[in-house]
Amino acid sequence: MGHNSADQAFPRSPRSHSRSSEEARGRVPRARMPSSAGYMMAAVITAVALFFVLWWMLVSGGDEAPWLPAGLAASVVLLVALSAREVVMRRAWTRYLLEHGIQEHSSSSGEKSQIRKKSYSSSLHSAALRAIQKQSGAADSIGSSPEAHLEVVQLCHDYLTSTEDAMRSGSFTGEKGIAIKAGHDRVRALHKHHLLIWARDHSRALTRDAQQRARISHKIETANRALECIDSALRLYPDEIELNESKVAIGEFIASVRVAHWVELAERSAFKGHYRRAINRYKDALFYLRDMNVKEEVRTAGSERIEREIEELRTRLRADNGNKGRRADEHLSGGGADES
Repeated sequence: MGHNSADQAFPRSPRSHSRSSEEARGRVPRARMPSSAGYMMAAVITAVALFFVLWWMLVSGGDEAPWLPAGLAASVVLLVALSAREVVMRRAWTRYLLEHGIQEHSSSSGEKSQIRKKSYSSSLHSAALRAIQKQSGAADSIGSSPEAHLEVVQLCHDYLTSTEDAMRSGSFTGEKGIAIKAGHDRVRALHKHHLLIWARDHSRALTRDAQQRARISHKIETANRALECIDSALRLYPDEIELNESKVAIGEFIASVRVAHWVELAERSAFKGHYRRAINRYKDALFYLRDMNVKEEVRTAGSERIEREIEELRTRLRADNGNKGRRADEHLSGGGADES
């Protein structure tokens, strides 16, 4: 893949444009460092605000103990914020390192100041790489969720974007340039590794969820989400055999759901003696089977079975029409005999 690999999966952030416009006006805003205390203070303020809002709503509704559900809701918010603090702060620090590892502040101190800033940026890229590797190891641990791999994918995307910009600008030369290129290649490998795992695990979870859904529309909607997950990874790695096999399997599942739905409706109509309606519904099933992306042997076997059912229903329909015609003739002949 080329140096623009990261931008194919995620849109490039507009911060580079806004930063250049701010620098053109001669004022670069001071970025705030991530603060764990600030994060917890924000969580406490949110929980307190939620408590009073719920308390006021319950009091207005005439609740006798409004403090109980309001306090419970506020406690849940605090617990969730506390449990997510490590992940949120780790990602915030990594983003901070990435953003400031490529900043080029306006300088009036000459060549010595430029060398210091390049060294500073290089060290921050190294720190960001270590943070990504640490989170990668945590995502690869047993029992991790697909979302953990997606977090690493997003961090890798940010890192790749920053290093690609740095390599294009020629900010790093010599040993530092080699180190940046090596880190870029390492993160690109991590990006692929975690993106493929996320696509595999997330699509499997969605497919299992689709299989357990009761309504046909919900089954197809959930399966389509799994298909979109696979497609997002295939846009970057179109030659991955496992991804392509998963896409075919999900497509077959969607086709089987649609076909089974129309076959079931056709069988109900045939059971009730509505042969024409049953034939039309079998034709709908045949349409979806031939239109969907399924294996040729599956399409052939299913088509042959449905066509046999259609032919059998046509035979019944002709026999039924013949019986109705004979009964009509007997009725007319019987009527003529009575008149004589």
